[in-house]
Amino acid sequence: MKKLVLAIAFIGMGSFAMAQQTTPQDKQARAAEMKQKMQHREQERLEKMQKDLNLNQSQVAQIKALHEQRKAEMKADFEKNKEVRMAKMEEMKAKRAQMDADMKKILTPEQYDKWQADRKAKMEARKVAMKDKKMMRKPMNTAAPEAK
Repeated sequence: MKKLVLAIAFIGMGSFAMAQQTTPQDKQARAAEMKQKMQHREQERLEKMQKDLNLNQSQVAQIKALHEQRKAEMKADFEKNKEVRMAKMEEMKAKRAQMDADMKKILTPEQYDKWQADRKAKMEARKVAMKDKKMMRKPMNTAAPEAK
């Protein structure tokens, strides 16, 4: 039974590792696609706001400028806090490595291997759950648009 569980875990990890191989071009293409989608959403929101609030062109231009300013401020804040985030991430990695080393001292090699496989399986389950949760948040366009 243990061998079967370990075999399944290793096969799962192998297939997961193969699926995660992406090239820099893939990342760049995905980033460009996301940027285009965000710009399209911003434009749609602005058009909806213009229609709902009966804004004139001057007001639309001012709101667009305000959104751009806010986006620039948020990006600056993100960059400013990048060092803090990186330091916390390194601290977490160090703690995880220490935990791993301590567990290796406590457990037998078989127990340690099983513990590692269990941890990886749980992490994979969390990733799947997060992906499912993200998919559930997307609105479904099944309802007819409201007439005003």
